[in-house]
Amino acid sequence: MLYAETGYNIEIDLTRGNIERIATDPRDTELYLGGLGTNAKIMWERVAPDVQAFSPENLLIFGTGLLCGTPATGCNRTIVTTISPLTNLLAFSMMGGFWAPELKYAGYDKVILKGKSSYLVYIWINNDKIEIRDASHLKGKGSIETARLLRRELDEPKAQVVSIGLAGESRVFFASLEQERSSASRGGLGAVMGDKGVKAIVVRGTRDVNIARPDEFMELCQEVLEYIKYREENPIPGVVPIHAVLGAPQEMAIHDEKWHTENFAWGNSRTRRKGFWTPDIEEEWTGTLNMARTRMVSCYNCPLHCGATISMPGLPTYMMKCFTKLTYTMAAYSNLDFGFRIAQRATEYGVDGFSAPQVMAFALELYEAGILSDSDFPNMPSDNEGRFFWLLDKIVRREGIGDVLANGTHRAAEKIGKGAEIFAHNNIKKQEQLPLKLSMLNPVYFLMYCTGEKISITQIEGQFPQSAFPTMKEREDFVKDWFQVPDNRFKQYLLDWNLRGENSNPYYPSPEIASDIVDWQERMHYIDDALGICAGLSSFHLKPPYHIHNLPKFISAGAGIDMDEDKLSQAAKYAHQ
Repeated sequence: MLYAETGYNIEIDLTRGNIERIATDPRDTELYLGGLGTNAKIMWERVAPDVQAFSPENLLIFGTGLLCGTPATGCNRTIVTTISPLTNLLAFSMMGGFWAPELKYAGYDKVILKGKSSYLVYIWINNDKIEIRDASHLKGKGSIETARLLRRELDEPKAQVVSIGLAGESRVFFASLEQERSSASRGGLGAVMGDKGVKAIVVRGTRDVNIARPDEFMELCQEVLEYIKYREENPIPGVVPIHAVLGAPQEMAIHDEKWHTENFAWGNSRTRRKGFWTPDIEEEWTGTLNMARTRMVSCYNCPLHCGATISMPGLPTYMMKCFTKLTYTMAAYSNLDFGFRIAQRATEYGVDGFSAPQVMAFALELYEAGILSDSDFPNMPSDNEGRFFWLLDKIVRREGIGDVLANGTHRAAEKIGKGAEIFAHNNIKKQEQLPLKLSMLNPVYFLMYCTGEKISITQIEGQFPQSAFPTMKEREDFVKDWFQVPDNRFKQYLLDWNLRGENSNPYYPSPEIASDIVDWQERMHYIDDALGICAGLSSFHLKPPYHIHNLPKFISAGAGIDMDEDKLSQAAKYAHQ
């Protein structure tokens, strides 16, 4: 009997219309755990280095983490892997919600798509029944609208749906996959799904997931729940609010956005708005958030309410992704009301909430600089908010200048020329990044940008503080109960880190120490992505409930695999390599 995993993948050849149920090798689970690890192994073995994103030979893999569907709190992540149209490199993104556990309950660990359908289809997985169905009636429909329509069509209100919007159908390079309470946004995965002719994958499962040692496993789960409660009652003092508590992150739960709005670079990641957060802005934003936020929500099997449903007057209710609360608002130099309204449309279209606002701001910067002209923006509204809505519509339909912008700022700048390249300045490997943090040189974070496969800080930061504490007492207080560190040298790194002098940024942490910290951070993220654990309960947060010392116990008791810290670290390195 297999434990934690099902031992079967679904492989669908869209070109031939063939569906296969493939048994997996248990040895792969021992070496790579699941999720990202086994996704990467499949891509390595079956996709040649010269395969492009929109080639029939490219695979699109939806992988569940090893602990998804078990009672382990917050183990609900779907890891999606493919070749990215933005980077032409291996890309992966993940989504929370309920889809991965549902696939486990249907009896499968992964869905692997290859080839291309000659017409628009959706895939219906209902335990042993798997079908490729015509989706022509869903063409052009929004991603969330599609999910609602398919549940009604199938008469399965509990079915879980991952879908694309118009951006994915149009192969916008930063198109996302949407799943109502989460999304896989980074890397243009929605464009690959659209290129393969798949509008949605719908899953309903009613089977059980087996646990190797249930009593031991449940004791571990109880310890995590007790720690979560402790952290809720005892937030970490002296750190940014989203790091003081647990969650992924708790952007929708907090009102105070002084740190984010004043210290990040906005527009097209160009302008730091020092002094932006005034008492009037705080009052306005608090009122807007309280009016629009109808409910705090969680992903599968998680007690934390990190996300929120947003209901703006006259618009359908949607789930707000954590940082999107700010990206559209601040890119347009507008207000939160505008941000919530355009984010609703962007979610239905299915676009990455980090790339899309920057692409639109980039276009308007080129217009203001005279690099683009009125002829490039026919009938564009004169007001800033109207311009953003206009550009979004053009991009997802690939109309006019939108066809150029749909390939991201890097390729758009190459196409436009005339000095546009200077404005495409916030890219790593051709992908737009989160507006750069902290307004200071930070060796640890810059190194993580460069070395992580995600090429993105958004899921790399984590268990080491972002900046030095002002006083030695604050540092000493912090390290007292910092048991999550792999060993005590990391405590010393923090104790030695000062705000001023030779032991301050950018001279400290030294290259050697920064590499040590980054190795720890990346190791934890890869483990999370293999096990399907929300980073908001593990690698993203300071002093999380999941860490290198208890995760081997979860794997051993849950999956029946003999695991210790050394073996777990090695599995993370295999996934990384």
